[in-house]
Amino acid sequence: MEEQDKLVKREKSIIKTSFVGIGGNVLLVVGKIIVGVFAHSISIITDAVNNLTDALSSVVTIIGTKISNKRPDKKHPYGHGRAEFITSAIIAMIIFVAGALAIYESITSLVNHEEPVYEIYSFIIIAIAIAVKVFLGLFFWFRAKKLNSDVLKASGIDALLDVALTAGTLVGAIVSYTTGVHLEGYIGIAIGLFILKTAVDVFRESASKIVGERTDKEFVENMTKDLLEIPGVYGVYDLIVNNYGIDRNIASVHVEVDDAMTAKEIQRLERGIAYMCYEKYHTIMTVGVYAKHDETEEARRIKSIIDDVVKEFPEVIQTHGFYIDEDTKTVNFDVIISIDSKNEREIYKQVHDRLHELLPEYHVHIVLDRDFTLS
Repeated sequence: MEEQDKLVKREKSIIKTSFVGIGGNVLLVVGKIIVGVFAHSISIITDAVNNLTDALSSVVTIIGTKISNKRPDKKHPYGHGRAEFITSAIIAMIIFVAGALAIYESITSLVNHEEPVYEIYSFIIIAIAIAVKVFLGLFFWFRAKKLNSDVLKASGIDALLDVALTAGTLVGAIVSYTTGVHLEGYIGIAIGLFILKTAVDVFRESASKIVGERTDKEFVENMTKDLLEIPGVYGVYDLIVNNYGIDRNIASVHVEVDDAMTAKEIQRLERGIAYMCYEKYHTIMTVGVYAKHDETEEARRIKSIIDDVVKEFPEVIQTHGFYIDEDTKTVNFDVIISIDSKNEREIYKQVHDRLHELLPEYHVHIVLDRDFTLS
């Protein structure tokens, strides 16, 4: 219940922030349209249209936030949290359209040799617009950091880019007013190209999160440290965290435990791990176990052979889960091969075949793991 209340408060904060953006941008649209029409300035009118797209971005933010906070359903049991990443991608597209429009209108004004006519009030309104955009950009940016919101971050970047666009418009207007040299078109093209680049960067970041990124290193290190501090846990391996939105994680992990533990003791340990991960890291955790082998001379001999073999392959970055089943004469362990390796299956086969040659009296069972958190 406490977690749900936190998400509801976050949703309300994002929506309130978005409404501030809508109000500010609507005022800017009205002011710039008035100045643009009277001054016959295509750059100011284009800038007004850009502000209109910013208001649209805030509307998209509200819709995306509402969707991302919908409760899980039968079709989406993991929830709808990733909708926020999709919203960021949509805002990136809106930014891209604004940049392309700025370039198009700037080129058109150069081709048509359009000459705007400015008055003092034009500069005052443009300067006020810059101040408003600086406020909105910083407001979105700080709220994005506080609420850990990618969609507000994208809106903040968009607003601060508008400051550059409007500032360029102001510079062009001043130069045109004082010298008669019209630079609006060239300034608009330069700023438009910069906006396009930023749109691509925002979209790439959002798309990467939709596809699924490696879990934050600090998050993994902190969780691993806490797991190792639990009595009865001797090792932590194969920690895989799947993110389905802010504070919505589903994960799995293998922990190494004493091979003499009873099912009751393992159950108690697993419940303690699951509870800690849920309370502290908002993560639903599934726990698997590796048995910790007693240190015998035979175990040390076999482990030494395994270590010598994997040293021949630089792509192998870790082995774990080593255990010898004396009853079935089976050697078990997992191997992690670097995710950068282009032939992990071939390396796995070579390690497997080599150990079969060196340990003919044993069955060697190797599980090929993926490098999810080590790099």
